[in-house]
Amino acid sequence: MSDELKLAAEARTEFGKGFARRARMAGKIPAVIYGHGTDPVHVLLPGHDTMMALKHANALLTIELDGKSELTVVKDIQRNAVKRSIEHVDLLLVKKGEKIAVEVPVHVEGETFGSTIHVQELNTLHIAAEATHLPETIVVSVEGLEEGTKIVASEVELPQGVELLTDASALVVHVTQPRTSAEPEEAAAEAAEAPAE
Repeated sequence: MSDELKLAAEARTEFGKGFARRARMAGKIPAVIYGHGTDPVHVLLPGHDTMMALKHANALLTIELDGKSELTVVKDIQRNAVKRSIEHVDLLLVKKGEKIAVEVPVHVEGETFGSTIHVQELNTLHIAAEATHLPETIVVSVEGLEEGTKIVASEVELPQGVELLTDASALVVHVTQPRTSAEPEEAAAEAAEAPAE
């Protein structure tokens, strides 16, 4: 579940790519705080502390600015396409007890039966949960499952108080036999033997 992390923010008064670049060089990350019908607030966050906090999915952050504290959840992270460094963060204002919709990573664990393998079709599930109790991951066990087994979203065990928003019939994981290199050759041979139309 989400642990609350505190970050001291600075008000941001300048805008534009040049300012954002200088801020990042100074170890700051530009961010915007919005939600609950308020005007967006532009801030600078401490680079290292923010990077550490954002290693957690759906991180719950207490932003301290001008003597006030605001509870927020990370809604979007823009990264540099090459360096993968954080360029900008969008933060959504939340209240304790409030339910919000988020995407949560699916983590598959366990070993399937015999020589079968599992194929993960969904990497995240769309869920609604209390802002202060967001699961970091949703675990799906494939332990001992046999070939042909399918797990759809409605069959995934969710933590208490978490509501599934993903289509209930969406395929999350299925168990199959690994394809051998001989199969394409067999298919090609069958195609060659098939009568021409």
